[in-house]
Amino acid sequence: MVVVLNTLNRALEKPRHPEKAKRAETPVLKKPDWIRVRAPGTPGWQETADIVRANGLVTVCEEASCPNIGECWQKKHATFMIMGDTCTRACAFCNVRTGMPGPLDRDEPQKVADAVARLGLEHVVVTSVDRDDLADGGAEHFARTIRAIRATSPKTTIEILTPDFLRKEGALDVVVEARPDVFNHNLECVPSLYLKVRPGARYFHSLRLLQRVKELDPSIFTKSGIMVGLGEVRHEVLQLMDDLRSADIDFMTIGQYLQPTRKHHPVMAFVTPEDFKSYETVAYAKGFLMVSSSPLTRSSHHAGEDFARLRAARAGKAAVGAGAAAAPGPA
Repeated sequence: MVVVLNTLNRALEKPRHPEKAKRAETPVLKKPDWIRVRAPGTPGWQETADIVRANGLVTVCEEASCPNIGECWQKKHATFMIMGDTCTRACAFCNVRTGMPGPLDRDEPQKVADAVARLGLEHVVVTSVDRDDLADGGAEHFARTIRAIRATSPKTTIEILTPDFLRKEGALDVVVEARPDVFNHNLECVPSLYLKVRPGARYFHSLRLLQRVKELDPSIFTKSGIMVGLGEVRHEVLQLMDDLRSADIDFMTIGQYLQPTRKHHPVMAFVTPEDFKSYETVAYAKGFLMVSSSPLTRSSHHAGEDFARLRAARAGKAAVGAGAAAAPGPA
């Protein structure tokens, strides 16, 4: 369990989540047998950690307490979190620090690019905290990071997981113009839970953001994900799938919510592997090119392998479409 207060270093002691400090503690449900992860500490994990530290970088793997960090870092897969480790939002599910962030590190885009090159990544995922304090929400910083990676590792494909750029006019255009291969923005949960789980966001704004990416550049793959076990019901998840397909989203991820601390939103249910498989089947039937649905699915888990499959799925769909168009009509 991650603690809300840092008591290891008195000089740095301050609430990690000041907005949650006065909340009542909620019980933490025992994890079922199907949620098992590899503990970090292998040689590959250590090498990845050393590269991250040497470049002074932040990863969402650590900040969000991702359960897959042992597996991913062993393979030298790390999701870089730019623009600092402090978020201006206070989502009830998230373990990233809340507060007023510091100034941007103008050298960070190149530091990320250097780390990508040292790790030899074929596919990289870059995310960020919310930066409501910035006029553009950090859009130009995202664009600079994409361009730096392209210049240093031109064969590396780039996936970004962005905030919603709420009330940041023109920000999305700046990011899309940098042409990432995959644009991901997570809806996180069904709309009925937004006021409790994601109070600083707006469901239909996030949906429209994703739709507009495709309008600006149809070649960019779009992706979004949700957590289940927060209190949603099945028909709400199915409606959310329809909403995503209406916005022409290519790739959907569905994973189990795991409570970071007793101060965070409680786990209301552990969804079974069978139910995750059912969600996957329905999502494919609704037309997604790719679906990842399992208890330990996370936005960037197996991102490189999934991108290869995503690209192949689009090519296969295009080939089928071309074949149908070329077929002779009835005599």
